[in-house]
Amino acid sequence: MDARALLGLYDPADTTDWGPIRAAQMQAGSQLALFMLGANVIGAAMVALLLANLVPQWQLASWGALVAAVALAVAFRRLQVRNRTSVTATLAHVRDTVLDGIALGAVWSIPAFAFSQTAGSEAALGLWIILSLLMTASAVAMAALPLASIVFIAIVGGSVTLVQALSGSPVPAAAAALFTALLILGTFRGGKALVVIRANEMGLAERDETVSLLLREFEEDSGDWLWEIDSQRRVVRANPRFAVSIGADPKTINGTPFLQLLAGPTWEAGNFAAGLRDLAEKLKARETFRDLLLPVYVDGEERWWEMSASPRYDERGAFCGFRGVGSDVTEARRSADKINKMARYDTLTGLPNRLMIQETLAKAISDADKWNSRCGFMMIDLDRFKAVNDTLGHPIGDRLLGRVAERLQQLCTPNETVGRLGGDEFAVVVRDASDSAAMEQLAFRIIEHISKPYEVDQNTLYIGASVGVAIGPRDGRTAEMLIRSADLALYRSKDAGGGVFHAYEPKLHVAAEERRVLEIALREAVDKGEMHLTYQPVVDAGTGRLTGFEALLRWTHPEFGNVSPAKFIPLAEDARLIAPIGEWVLRSACQEAARWDDTVRVAVNVSAEQLHNPAFAKFVAQALTQSGLPPQRLELEVTESVFMHEGTMAVKVLEKILDMGVRLSLDDFGTGYSSLGYLSRTRFSSIKIDRSFVQGASKGEQEAIAIIRAVVALAQSLGMATTAEGVETEEEHHLVQALGCSKVQGYYFGRPLPVNEARALAIRGPGGAIAAA
Repeated sequence: MDARALLGLYDPADTTDWGPIRAAQMQAGSQLALFMLGANVIGAAMVALLLANLVPQWQLASWGALVAAVALAVAFRRLQVRNRTSVTATLAHVRDTVLDGIALGAVWSIPAFAFSQTAGSEAALGLWIILSLLMTASAVAMAALPLASIVFIAIVGGSVTLVQALSGSPVPAAAAALFTALLILGTFRGGKALVVIRANEMGLAERDETVSLLLREFEEDSGDWLWEIDSQRRVVRANPRFAVSIGADPKTINGTPFLQLLAGPTWEAGNFAAGLRDLAEKLKARETFRDLLLPVYVDGEERWWEMSASPRYDERGAFCGFRGVGSDVTEARRSADKINKMARYDTLTGLPNRLMIQETLAKAISDADKWNSRCGFMMIDLDRFKAVNDTLGHPIGDRLLGRVAERLQQLCTPNETVGRLGGDEFAVVVRDASDSAAMEQLAFRIIEHISKPYEVDQNTLYIGASVGVAIGPRDGRTAEMLIRSADLALYRSKDAGGGVFHAYEPKLHVAAEERRVLEIALREAVDKGEMHLTYQPVVDAGTGRLTGFEALLRWTHPEFGNVSPAKFIPLAEDARLIAPIGEWVLRSACQEAARWDDTVRVAVNVSAEQLHNPAFAKFVAQALTQSGLPPQRLELEVTESVFMHEGTMAVKVLEKILDMGVRLSLDDFGTGYSSLGYLSRTRFSSIKIDRSFVQGASKGEQEAIAIIRAVVALAQSLGMATTAEGVETEEEHHLVQALGCSKVQGYYFGRPLPVNEARALAIRGPGGAIAAA
């Protein structure tokens, strides 16, 4: 308990209502107001008698009158606020009582200072005894108001202690101080006890009131009733509430068979509910039952009742029927059904959700195992759905998901259950999948129907679907295993470009396990020093002079050996590891390039994930500063996929990097979406022509030659250089040179070199041509 709140100095912000508690303090104080008045008057009279022959009479009379006046004023104040604080009291009411303590303490400290010097030792001892008794009486009478009592005791006791100390009596002074401290402590504990008692009384009263309200509400609104049947299971002494609940007249249902009354219209047909059959068995066995749920038809409406009862026996031990209680739990049942449906059905599409799909699949696997048949599971992922959300917004995407759900429901027969797993993933449980051809046809129909155009809010939308199929129990003997198998098959469909379906094969699990192990190793590759960079020369197409290197990442694992970048780079992107690995590459490449000739540049590939991080520009600046590499000697290579993401964050980051003086190159131009818009908006210094076009041109493919000429013309018109990748022969070199490419990169001029060889070549600078390989 907060001591400040107890003393009336602070109003705590808790759940306790201190108003009634303070009122109890004030009422207790007012009840003992006359007692305190009497104590003061009697104490003053005793002091006057004690000092009658030692102190002038006029002094004692004046002091006694002052004590009486102050005591009367205090008593009057206590009694005056009695009505105003009968229910609640404020902090001000409690704080004002400190004035009472100060006034009484001041008048009772006068004898200690004024009369003790003239009195003898015996009279002084008597005076201290009277003051001690008065302080004790105050601790008792004013304990309900601890602030006033503590102030009074502290003033009087302090006066006694001070006088004793000044008179050269340290032991009595210490005793008086200790006595005062003990009285103050006792006063505080007494006040605290009063507050605790009052708080408990308030809590009990509030609880009693709550219970009374609940009982009253139960009596008025409760749907519970009593029922009683005899040994022949006939209703006896029908409770009026029970009769009303069953829709019958209490006077007419006495003697009616209990089960017939509950069965209602189903009695004649004999089509009883399972709950009614359970009730009949309990009655027949004369067993006690509790919370037995059964459906009852009242005025043509199905209601749900919960029944409990115990058998009754007479004095001789003979069975004489049942007595029990029933309650209408229809609303609770409906709420439970609604909650159960919400827990098992998707609110957006109305389809079964992941939980119900798993339960349905588990049942299908159990039946297939029981009847030695097969069941099937399909996982469906929508292709290009994210583009709809990104461009038109989530409300359009949600309506599109509803349309997809409708088409899937139209395709499914009673043999299939379709549901939504979440996001843009759907699933189909096939109870009987014995016909493999039918499973394939269903997968094709799903892809075909989902891929048809949709009209949503005056928007024509095109999406596709990828499907993964697993057969149980062959591909998994539990729902979790079968879902995992279908997920692996779906992953293969997505890797194939989407719009297709694949069935699960055991090798997919091997590949997934290999991928998992590889991902674990990749997370530690940089820290363990397994990553290193190689540098492939980039030369001038006309002179063959070295212009720079492209930094290429390589991974050598102690167990797996050299892991192909085509395998671990996509894995790093999926596992969100490309950003920390890319930062290590950029930092290492800058530190190495700072040792080269001042004219040799280094090119570093940057992922879309890095460029969509606003802090990447700051990291580039730190890498340049820490390495000492001039910004114009760093070239960042990006692919067209960077500009396919929603938003302009990548463009903003690139602008900050370009403002530093860093060069920018567009890699693999022509293999992606190839928009001319971002070429004009972004300050590229060069365009890299993919090796597939170079190889195609060397074979005489006119399309590849035309593409290279178009890219060169476009780059020249925009003031950009062109770099032909993958040049491996002298003929290819002469061809790209004739087509106008300004720089060349490929095995013809050099494979990716270890750092020492690249450093030796770079330190020589571009002074001479690189010999052809």
